[in-house]
Amino acid sequence: MALLSLNKRNRGELARLHHEMDDLFDSFFRGLDRPFGGSNAWPAIDVAEQDDAVLVRAEVPGCKADDIDISVCNNTLTISGEKKETREEKDKGYYYAESSYGSFRRDVSLPAEVDANKVEATCKDGVLSITLPKAARSKAVKVQIKD
Repeated sequence: MALLSLNKRNRGELARLHHEMDDLFDSFFRGLDRPFGGSNAWPAIDVAEQDDAVLVRAEVPGCKADDIDISVCNNTLTISGEKKETREEKDKGYYYAESSYGSFRRDVSLPAEVDANKVEATCKDGVLSITLPKAARSKAVKVQIKD
């Protein structure tokens, strides 16, 4: 390994290059997991583990059940789909409008092994609720202590 001597001038240039590279990568990756421009991944989710199931709630306002796909593979839940908004208002002039469109995908690592054949999902009022029953081998078993 060759050693390079660094004087103060070179250290400043290397630090500047380091910061510029950080900025470049930050700007490139910013928003890749946020197709709708929010500060968090979309859709926002809640994951709760119960004794017999894992419950997942996802906020999907403006999405219909037909626009959403759910799959479970290797202990990972995938929620994907497309938010479509078709609105035509000819009489109104907009000064400012925030509308979001596009496809989304969210992969969630599940805290326990689930029975993929018994997964149930409902979508009502912009909230997707998914119940993933735990596999028999993932359920806790109470062990009796003998005297």
